[in-house]
Amino acid sequence: MARRRTTETDTDDLPRYFVWVRGLEGPEPQKWVAIDFGVGDWKRPLVLAWLELPEDERRLPLSMLAGRYPPPRVEIS
Repeated sequence: MARRRTTETDTDDLPRYFVWVRGLEGPEPQKWVAIDFGVGDWKRPLVLAWLELPEDERRLPLSMLAGRYPPPRVEIS
């Protein structure tokens, strides 16, 4: 199968944000296409930290990004 050249449209479809969210067992990494905190901001308390990824990091696997950007410290109450 021939490999397609990456176009500007393709890069726009990649997740732009690396996000740490509150998971059941602590901070959990995710990649999001857009920062959308949902209806009535119900997601806002779940987001611990986020950053916009440079274009060259948007294709990296989640495990590699989690190693580069460690989870925020979360106080357990």
